[in-house]
Amino acid sequence: MQTEPIVRAEHLTKAIHTNGLNVPILRDISFTVPQSSLFAITGPSGSGKTTLLNMLTGIDRPTSGKIYFANTEIRGKNEDALSRWRGKHVGIVFQFFQLIPTLTAKENILLALELGKSGAFPRRKWNQRADELLELTGIAEQKHKLPSQMSGGQQQRTAIARALANDPPLLVADEPTGNLDSHAAEAIFALFQQLQHHGKTIIYVTHDRILAQRSDFMLGLLDGEIAENTQSAPEGANQQ
Repeated sequence: MQTEPIVRAEHLTKAIHTNGLNVPILRDISFTVPQSSLFAITGPSGSGKTTLLNMLTGIDRPTSGKIYFANTEIRGKNEDALSRWRGKHVGIVFQFFQLIPTLTAKENILLALELGKSGAFPRRKWNQRADELLELTGIAEQKHKLPSQMSGGQQQRTAIARALANDPPLLVADEPTGNLDSHAAEAIFALFQQLQHHGKTIIYVTHDRILAQRSDFMLGLLDGEIAENTQSAPEGANQQ
């Protein structure tokens, strides 16, 4: 496993202004994510897990602190630049799948290729790319089915295939097994391990501590602070 970090967070804080008060969501969060690793973010509801994940993908911005992707700081990018950066470098998997209900599994992947505009694959290879991803995620036989015709586990596999459409090095997932039964959840985790062997880095948020402990690295949050960190903070940052 490579040790050069793909993500480095330094002294991240996040606060929201409400009723005349600044309410802290995250306080002085520092950590690194090595390449080709499984990295879990865990903690109880309200601990700041999803807020942190959204900052790592550029969907949300920290109040202060820095986020580096492959040694390039992303916080200073404008919205258009962040959108282009996500399309090329990050695949996002949501808890509730968020598939387009009127499109088949394969069409959902083809749409991601259309929207990605990253140049990773020429248009003439999009069909081949979609079929390869359906095969990789174990749902090739579902490719002509609508989301409503698939199980929860199959929908989540479709969502993962869609997130991988433009071949991003980083996959982030917010509670990817939260709406699945134990069998389907185990299958999704096995798929993450398979993707890791293909060189992908996976950052996933989970409230399931047992699932988190099966990762290579685990960051535990409590009340917006680091309560547990199984890897070193970046140089020059103070680990909580």
